[in-house]
Amino acid sequence: MRRVRIAPRPDWQAKAEAVGFYFHTHEDGTPYWDESVAYAFTLREIEEDIEAPTAELEQMCLAFVQKAGRDEEVLRRLHIPEHAWPLIAESWQRGDRNLYGRFDFAYRGSGPAKLLEYNADTPTSLIETGYIQWTWLEDQIAAGVLPEGADQFNSLHDKLVAGLKGYNRGKRYRLHLACSGDSEEDRETIAYLAECAKQAGIPAHCLAIEQIGLSDGGGFVDENDQTIDVLFKLYPWEWLLNEDYGRKIGAAPIRFIEPVWKTLLSTKGLLPYLWEMAPGHPNLLEAYFSDDPRAARLGNHVVVKPLLSREGANVEVRDGPASTRSDGPYGAEGTVTQALAPLFAQDGIHAVIGSWLVASEPAGLCIREDDNPIIGNRSRFIPHYIEP
Repeated sequence: MRRVRIAPRPDWQAKAEAVGFYFHTHEDGTPYWDESVAYAFTLREIEEDIEAPTAELEQMCLAFVQKAGRDEEVLRRLHIPEHAWPLIAESWQRGDRNLYGRFDFAYRGSGPAKLLEYNADTPTSLIETGYIQWTWLEDQIAAGVLPEGADQFNSLHDKLVAGLKGYNRGKRYRLHLACSGDSEEDRETIAYLAECAKQAGIPAHCLAIEQIGLSDGGGFVDENDQTIDVLFKLYPWEWLLNEDYGRKIGAAPIRFIEPVWKTLLSTKGLLPYLWEMAPGHPNLLEAYFSDDPRAARLGNHVVVKPLLSREGANVEVRDGPASTRSDGPYGAEGTVTQALAPLFAQDGIHAVIGSWLVASEPAGLCIREDDNPIIGNRSRFIPHYIEP
């Protein structure tokens, strides 16, 4: 694994915007998408150190859902509202299908990748992973910047198309996709997924989640009073379940992407339970709920994370006498304490590996980096390639 300087494509902005990727640069002019550098991997690193652990950890997570879905002590510990407990158990028992998720790993090119967290419910970075960095690879090979035979761990786009096509077990359905209307990144993410659905032959309609309403019969409807049968919601379950509409879900004839059982995986509270299931696993970091007396034995080289934090908010990294903390609105629900894993670091830059799954199968890789060891929503997205 190497971080290398590389010449950007001269027309990359135009190519990005031509396919709807407008948030490549922050409002202050700093880059989100940055192709002035790239990360190079060997095929062995990809297959053995990232892809294989991704598949194994996903199976562990599914085993946790199987065990925890009816365990009231676990559900209460994860701060899942009691009215949602039967929804979760029924969703799992019914076999509701999941679409995608992303593990975040600390990995430095040697030694096992260490799981930092699972973005199981509403991860973004889809269009930049599945399409933008793939076209970057093709363009750079064609221009002679990358060598012939260079590759990428990236089947995300094709697997999303296939996953959406097979979501209803091959039966035709209409997909609604919703997000908060004031987020450009979220709007472009659901637009990309809508395009994937159309490539799969699935009619798709995007709307703001604020436009969703209830019919007199208790079903969910869009802004045109059309019934919503299947809803992709780029809106966290922990928010939805605590809103008035969240209490109407059980009576409504609607299916969700992601299914409600993903609530069990989209919390940092998953991390202590995985460690409990497999203590000493080479791809796990020792982790406990912060009020567990065992957390003290991790010493002063730890990361403290709120159960429901997103985009690196309210995270504290304690590395001996040094401490780095991010701001945000989370933490009242409790925290977990996880052993500190050093990130890839070069020239003062820290990087996290994102390993994607579609329908619980490994599907690709993305890299985000920052000058700060806490990767947040302003961190840079960097493309990667596999050396021939």
